[in-house]
Amino acid sequence: MTSSERRASASLASIFALRMLGLFLVLPVFALEARKYPGGDDPALLGLAMGIYGLTQALLQLPLGMASDRFGRKRIIVLGLLVFAAGSFWAASATTLEALVWGRSLQGAGAISAAVSALLADLTRDEVRTKAMALVGASIGLMFAVSLVAAPVLNAWVGLAGLFALTGTLALVGVLVVWRAVPAEPAQQVHQQRQGLRDVFRHPGLLRLNFGVFVLHAVQLSMWMAVPALLVQAGLPKDMHWQVYLPAVGLSFILMGGLFALERRGHLGKLLRVAIALMALVQMGLLWQVQGAAGLWPMGLLVFVFFVGFNIMEASQPSLVTRMAPTQMRGAAMGVYNTLQSLGFFVGGGLGGLLVKSGGPHVLFLSTAAALLLWLAVVWGLALPERSAGAAKPA
Repeated sequence: MTSSERRASASLASIFALRMLGLFLVLPVFALEARKYPGGDDPALLGLAMGIYGLTQALLQLPLGMASDRFGRKRIIVLGLLVFAAGSFWAASATTLEALVWGRSLQGAGAISAAVSALLADLTRDEVRTKAMALVGASIGLMFAVSLVAAPVLNAWVGLAGLFALTGTLALVGVLVVWRAVPAEPAQQVHQQRQGLRDVFRHPGLLRLNFGVFVLHAVQLSMWMAVPALLVQAGLPKDMHWQVYLPAVGLSFILMGGLFALERRGHLGKLLRVAIALMALVQMGLLWQVQGAAGLWPMGLLVFVFFVGFNIMEASQPSLVTRMAPTQMRGAAMGVYNTLQSLGFFVGGGLGGLLVKSGGPHVLFLSTAAALLLWLAVVWGLALPERSAGAAKPA
């Protein structure tokens, strides 16, 4: 990478990191803390409050991505960060669960993932773009891991309202990063976006990756409708959950680094399948914990194994999208991918709450296991692009 490419990759990854850290900080404690609001005794409304962010993201990701083609990437990114900050401060001031739903929905309206990804593509050459996208994916996975460690401690100090206020502050820091650290963007050209979108929706490999990111984030969010309560059931107070998250997250990143050596040897397809299978096994393990007496050591092991699989997929899939999509389709491909990611957040929160309300945690974990097994079947024949020539080979 050139110095400009390193600067672009690091600064744009930091924007993703700041925004996603704020988003993820509320995740480990939301299901427990939001119950204290008026209306918090309704699991369905609770799930809606958690997942509504993903719905507004899904609705606005493509329009804002296309607007960045016409009006400039940086302007749209700054606008999105300001909207996200406004929603965060709204949620911080909420006194009812209904008001929290409105704040979360406004947070989601700051949909900048496609614009940030497109700007990163603008500022990097084809031969180094995969590395740049992998850095962004890894930063998101890292922020999710950090949030699971930091959230219980911060929640004990400032509460859920304080976490939302911190989220808004991080978004404002992201605005400064855009103007101060991100290199100047090149002149934009308006492409034939409708044709590009049709091509994206018809591309077999991209369809499989889009389905995968939807399932990944739906499972991720719905799990946390029940995991915090299981940890409490295992005897660990909610402000001590970091004692499980910290070693699980740290060890998963160490192991993930070793597993990615397999990718350089041409075993990426096998690695993806193993990661999905591990996450499916985790759901069955959580089901076992629900049906019996939840134990702290088994819960810690299950959280660790889930993070191994999650971090591998979170770092690999965005890179694969940029490698698989032809140059003229790359912006559209990332817009659709990010839309499905956001839709996964919404469905995971909303459906997770409904499943817990109607059937309990065991129905939730049976459903997440089934979704992951379906994903495994879909990804089994995925053709992966060669790093050099762009040709595809069976996974």
